[in-house]
Amino acid sequence: MTRRGNETSPGGPRVPRPERSWPQKFRDAFRGAGVGVRGQNSFRVHFCFAAAVLAAAVLFRVTLVEWCLLILCMAAVLTAEMFNSVIESMARSITDRHDPRLADALDTASAAVLMASIGAALVGAIVFLHRLGVLLGWWLSRV
Repeated sequence: MTRRGNETSPGGPRVPRPERSWPQKFRDAFRGAGVGVRGQNSFRVHFCFAAAVLAAAVLFRVTLVEWCLLILCMAAVLTAEMFNSVIESMARSITDRHDPRLADALDTASAAVLMASIGAALVGAIVFLHRLGVLLGWWLSRV
């Protein structure tokens, strides 16, 4: 199903939706971000960790490449959390009853967030342990 709604549905043909302008597309995207964040405790936890990573990056004076890696990891985790929220919302809208297939989809979406979080934690550990070693004189900076 496309966003424009030009296809047919079980209830008959749909009326074409007018083309949206770029500002409207951005408004919709920011509204979606707000919807995705609101009421999601796990998103808030990831957001707090992201803020802590940013503070540590400033404190440890990470390099440009390290900044890029850390920001990319934060974006990956927050994006995975958004997709997980989407799947949870869609599952709730489909049925309130337990469905093993929906349970599998929800568990898989949660696993994706877990995998992104583990990967981000490993990258963060490598970056910050290296920076800590440089600051404490354990080894010379090569980056």
